[in-house]
Amino acid sequence: MNYLTIDNITKTYGEKVLFSGISLQISKGQKVALVAKNGTGKTTLLRVIAGQEAPEGENASVFVHRDVRVGYLSQDPEFYEQSSVLDAVFDSDTELTRTIKQYEHLLIKPGSDAEMQTILSRMDDLKAWDFEARVREMLTRFNLHNFDQIVATLSGGQRKRLALVRLILSEPEFLILDEPTNHLDLDMIEWLEGYLSQPNFTIFMVTHDRYFLERVCNTIVELDQGQLYKYAGNYSDFLEKKAIREENENIAFDKGRKLLGKELDWMRRQPQARTTKAKSRIDAFYDLQDKMSNTRDNTELQIDIKGQRLGKKVLELHNVGKKFGDKVVLEPFSYKFQRHERIGIVGPNGVGKSSFLRLLTGELRPDSGKVVQGDNTIFGYYSQDGLQLPDVKRVIEVVQDIAEYIPLEKGQKLGAAQLLERFLFSRKQQLVYVSQLSGGEKRRLYLLTVLMQNPNFLILDEPTNDLDVISLNILEEFLMEFPGCILIVSHDRFFLDKLAQHLFIFEGQGRIKDFNGDYTEFREIQKEQEREQRRQERSEQQKIKEAQKPATVGGLTQEERKELQRIEKDIAKLEARRKDIEALFSDQEGLSPQKIEELGRELSSLGSQIETKEMRWMELADKA
Repeated sequence: MNYLTIDNITKTYGEKVLFSGISLQISKGQKVALVAKNGTGKTTLLRVIAGQEAPEGENASVFVHRDVRVGYLSQDPEFYEQSSVLDAVFDSDTELTRTIKQYEHLLIKPGSDAEMQTILSRMDDLKAWDFEARVREMLTRFNLHNFDQIVATLSGGQRKRLALVRLILSEPEFLILDEPTNHLDLDMIEWLEGYLSQPNFTIFMVTHDRYFLERVCNTIVELDQGQLYKYAGNYSDFLEKKAIREENENIAFDKGRKLLGKELDWMRRQPQARTTKAKSRIDAFYDLQDKMSNTRDNTELQIDIKGQRLGKKVLELHNVGKKFGDKVVLEPFSYKFQRHERIGIVGPNGVGKSSFLRLLTGELRPDSGKVVQGDNTIFGYYSQDGLQLPDVKRVIEVVQDIAEYIPLEKGQKLGAAQLLERFLFSRKQQLVYVSQLSGGEKRRLYLLTVLMQNPNFLILDEPTNDLDVISLNILEEFLMEFPGCILIVSHDRFFLDKLAQHLFIFEGQGRIKDFNGDYTEFREIQKEQEREQRRQERSEQQKIKEAQKPATVGGLTQEERKELQRIEKDIAKLEARRKDIEALFSDQEGLSPQKIEELGRELSSLGSQIETKEMRWMELADKA
């Protein structure tokens, strides 16, 4: 079943062509991600598909199947500003919410018995009686605990999470998602990843989360130089096939350049005979010249700013503690940072991660203990709140306000305009006002202003938000070679795994755990602890079940008792298979990279299956 067809779509802003004559089809069950550089039209394309903007182009068309429920998550979701958080979720135009509103209307102004009977029947069919309980549960999952809070008082991150809750509860079949993982903590992201992986969803989304691209998507579409390129498979498949495409394009470009040289030499000899054959060759020359002048732009973000040398003492925390009223942000905590450390910070939203960073930089004074900064330590602080660039200034002016020139390695200097070019701001774009930049372009400019301070201790608070995948890869390469210390707060699991040598785990109530390993290792240990806890609970339930067998049997139907026995056998088989794979991983010499990747996917799938079956087992055991 075809859910979406776009044909011959063009979109321009002034002289800038975002995309031209593009076409795409999405069928039921496809999970498609759109990948492109910032500022090339990803969000615009999503808005065109969602009906928020009109398409351009002769015979341009956007077809969405009329029988399919569509849900659209924008970067800047809209609400009635004076409604409460709870009311904002109900304020959606779905069959479920319409039925609930009709029922409430009949309670206030009763109609006929037939009307009430009809609406009661629909409430039963839609399972609408427990909808408010589901809303409250989902809001709590996404850290929105104050159900009566007015929408106008919510932060940008809270509004995005509220929009995501509203979208999920509307139960669409076709989801159009613009950066769905922004402003989510790691637990929320992992839950959403599992939720969207369900086969009944069809998805078209923009995301920079590469684990999302790897684990959720089965098709990736790249918007490059105004054209769409479609790749079957996940993120790994995309990287491989994109490399092959670019290699073929480079070969074709080299052949075209050689041919153009020959034809140019022929043209310069100015053939006298204007035969049909000669005229045809002249026309072919101009066609080839146009084609070669429109070759792909291979420019990439270049970051080679010099960092100051660190001294022996970098940064020391001695029993540093902090409270805000009765809320403990940080229990007395001590740590000595070493040169070249790469530390990741993880934890739910609202547990004090940003406050901890402000304590390090001196923006916030501790209630107890002291923070000792090394004489040569210079902070470069990329904060979530720091993205407040002056909209009325041009891009070049923002940089020139900091410095006209900055030092590079080996004593070289770079002017402001040249530096901006390395950060993918062309000379023409440098004259654009900040207000005209996309979200990713603003973050790229903000990152540049931080690096221009020539720091040797980088503190990065959510640096990956709104950055495209291409820029993220370049930023990672720079950070891996950065000669100083790096402290990263990020919900990008791929980013953390690639850069962080160990983690500060913020557990809440001001407690910080120092974990020696990357994020994936931490989550595997955490999941194993959760599985062990569930096994113990299952064992305890089994003992109770055996002790109270006559009473227990009465609580389940015959089919449920059979299901319970099947689940116990299935869990045993799945756990045995998982142990076999883990044993294979302990000796990887005989495994090819392809086999390792295949077994890794199976191991992840086994974990999900075991978790699902354990949840069902506990549900049946509780009922018993």
